[in-house]
Amino acid sequence: MNDISIRTVLTSGLALILSLFVFYTSFFGSFETLIQRSLFVMAIVALGLLMYPTKHKGHIFSVIDGAMLTIVVVSGVYILFNFTNIMTNLPMAENYDIAMAFGTLTVILILAHRVSSIVFPIIVSTAVIYTLFGDLIPGRMGHRGFDIYYVTEVIFLGDKGLWGMLVNVASTTLAAFVLFGALLLHTGAGEVFFKLARSLAGRSVGGAAKIATVASAFFATISGSTVANVATTGNFTIPLMKRLNYPAPMAGGIEAIASTGGQLMPPIMGTAAFVMAELVGVNYWLVVGAAFLPAIFFYSGILFSIHLAAEKSDIQEISADDEVFDNQPLTLLEISPILAGFGGILFGVLNGNSIGLTACFGMIGIIAAFCVKELLGKSAVKQIASTLVEAFIAGGRGVVIVGILLVAAQVFVSMVNLTGMGVAISSGILDLAEGDLVIITGVMAAVCLIAGMGLPTSAAYVLVAAVFAPALINQGLDPLAVHLFVLYFACLSVITPPVCVGAFVASTIAETEWLGVAKYSMAIGAGCYCIPFLFFAYPGLLLQGGWQDILMAIFAGSVVSIAIPMVIFRFPRHLKLAAIGSWLLAFVGLGTLLLPSLAWSATGAVVVIGAWWIGRKLSLPQSQKEIDHAANS
Repeated sequence: MNDISIRTVLTSGLALILSLFVFYTSFFGSFETLIQRSLFVMAIVALGLLMYPTKHKGHIFSVIDGAMLTIVVVSGVYILFNFTNIMTNLPMAENYDIAMAFGTLTVILILAHRVSSIVFPIIVSTAVIYTLFGDLIPGRMGHRGFDIYYVTEVIFLGDKGLWGMLVNVASTTLAAFVLFGALLLHTGAGEVFFKLARSLAGRSVGGAAKIATVASAFFATISGSTVANVATTGNFTIPLMKRLNYPAPMAGGIEAIASTGGQLMPPIMGTAAFVMAELVGVNYWLVVGAAFLPAIFFYSGILFSIHLAAEKSDIQEISADDEVFDNQPLTLLEISPILAGFGGILFGVLNGNSIGLTACFGMIGIIAAFCVKELLGKSAVKQIASTLVEAFIAGGRGVVIVGILLVAAQVFVSMVNLTGMGVAISSGILDLAEGDLVIITGVMAAVCLIAGMGLPTSAAYVLVAAVFAPALINQGLDPLAVHLFVLYFACLSVITPPVCVGAFVASTIAETEWLGVAKYSMAIGAGCYCIPFLFFAYPGLLLQGGWQDILMAIFAGSVVSIAIPMVIFRFPRHLKLAAIGSWLLAFVGLGTLLLPSLAWSATGAVVVIGAWWIGRKLSLPQSQKEIDHAANS
């Protein structure tokens, strides 16, 4: 057996063990705090070194990777044997603690570079250096100073640094839902999701693009990664759109923006939502509830943009005899793993169980339903077992990237909290904006987009939330609204130039320039950039307040979802009074959002619907106009 084969076996074996560890601790409860987290960190580092090795020839582990693994294992074992003393006596750091702390942190940052980019490790390293030497900086940005022994105690000898809160999230709830998603996808959910998307959107105008949007929303809410989702669903949806005469940049752009929103779609909002629940200090299901209406308007705006863009380019629906439709309806047996999985989650929620146990009930439901389905289909027991093992291996591998990034992010958060960096930067932003909420939110949005470029969503969210969210919260804004605002722009940074990783991947599949893909992503998703600003003026959008607040928010969200696509895709091409009037009415509808009240938001919704109807009559192809005329007569 050669080195590559041995590495593959070791990787699969360790991923399986990690998934079983996650499943066990989800069902029976996690171990003592530092035991759970140190075991998890050792596992993801070992798996990460196998999956993302140093480039070398002739060895399973290079000397460098072997040394890195040794450092982390020694540090983890030290924590395992001393966790009681660490948590009860708060020991002073010794020189060997310094070596283990900074050795382990270095390994984590090197792996973060391998799985992501150099940007995040540089940011975390800067925060640590600032903690050690920030007392040399004069003025507001300086701090009182911390020696290396005290910093080691924070990073290593406690539950705030390498073994902190975000690591707990990664090793419990987040890992459990990653495994839940892997089980769903490996038991046939992918095909079911695509069939559902076909049924819901395939035969309307712009049907291929709407299939891509709905399918990507289903997939991305489970995968939690825009890039992974583009690479998965995009390999089918982008060629389909190109075959049906969509320009390549438009096809790539639609897939990129559709994949982005999956992390904002309940009930499983990727990985960042679990982190948000911990940072804000609220129940995860409260985050899910607050995110529901914004996610609906996020995708409503995308679908409406696609519809108008397809009308403008005269791209019609998919014909009934196209090979994309197999005319085979979904059966109850096909969807049974999905129903059982979400049924298990619903049971856990109604029963008041922890998030980890709730996810475990979902996993048990998926496994049971899949086994019944396959046995009824006369599948061999060996094949059933093989599929489940593959799912567990995929789940273990899926935890690695986000786990490593969250360990690094936890160190960053601990340094920010220790030094008061967030407070200092927040004060600077408040002084610059002189308390003007519009300026503050605008600056925050720009900072989120810039800071998130090239970073996975969870890392970008933690980075911005730790440093900049206090600037908005200090203005008396609701913390959950602020964190959702940050999360939205952290997600959107993946498609925003100049570093738009989602657009890069989509452009590769579409075989076109990335800038064109990014342009279409931003145009089709333009309303998505506006939705987060509604959180503060219309708290009902997050299901806060009474029924009038929620109704007002629904009207406001409808205005954004309809008016912004009309402004972009219904620009008058001819000097016809009705066309110009329809386009201007969309602006009037948007203007009503500046006056938050039930009457004005309802007026805005009526205005933009009327504008759409007028514009629709003008934009219909001649054949469709004749059909409508015949129907009306």
